[in-house]
Amino acid sequence: MTIKLEREKAKELITFKLQHIHETIRSILEKWGIDNTDDFLAMAKSGELENAEMDAITVRQLVADHQQLKILLESVKNEDSK
Repeated sequence: MTIKLEREKAKELITFKLQHIHETIRSILEKWGIDNTDDFLAMAKSGELENAEMDAITVRQLVADHQQLKILLESVKNEDSK
């Protein structure tokens, strides 16, 4: 199935999703009193943060999603400059 989507609308949707992911990650980090994802994931993995496993899995997936969406956004922006 193919769907046509205007570039501007695609950029808006991707940007909205990126903001939502960022807010969700920030919320999880605030819950645990940690400033960055790397520290949080390391502390959760080491067991330093009890019961953080599910949040760590969520953060790891959100970080991966964020990276993929940034690549997608850049590709959409690059298409504009052609």
